[in-house]
Amino acid sequence: MSLSLLFFVNSAALGAGLAMDAFSVSIANGLREPDMKKERMFLIAGTFALFQFMMPLLGWVCVHTVVTYFRVFEKAIPWIALILLSFIGGNMLKDAFSKEKTEEEELGGGTLIMQGIATSIDALSVGFTIAEYNLSEALIASLIIGIVTFAICMFGLLSGRKVGSRISEKANIFGGVILIVIGLEIFITSFI
Repeated sequence: MSLSLLFFVNSAALGAGLAMDAFSVSIANGLREPDMKKERMFLIAGTFALFQFMMPLLGWVCVHTVVTYFRVFEKAIPWIALILLSFIGGNMLKDAFSKEKTEEEELGGGTLIMQGIATSIDALSVGFTIAEYNLSEALIASLIIGIVTFAICMFGLLSGRKVGSRISEKANIFGGVILIVIGLEIFITSFI
């Protein structure tokens, strides 16, 4: 495959499709932290973009090396996403209904990494769709996917932050429900 306009359009469209889960989680994160600073927004969007960049590339490597092992793991992807997002969403709901309010409302590094994995793990299978690409084409496609994800997640964070400042008392409830619904959606659609 050559680096044609169609290649870039397909990669961007793939990135937009893959970024929808990360976009929804970004909205939830923005709801949770309505006073989020720009540096933190860049960190969160950058984390999602990094995982969305790495997962298709990792899938491509698996296709070209350990395909049989990856096919076994592929069946676990919906379960992993459901468990991780339900755990994070459940914690947000627990915090929302907790009598004691913690001063630290900021999203922790471990939670952010779990969100990054949960929202990008389905992108591993993209390695199968880009299997005919050579290494440089796979790198470029993955980079485009990461850039598109970053832009979409920044928009999600800004949107969530704007709405979160208006509904701050209920933000954890909305955010937690959104994460659980995303986990269920990934799980259910994998069987359809």
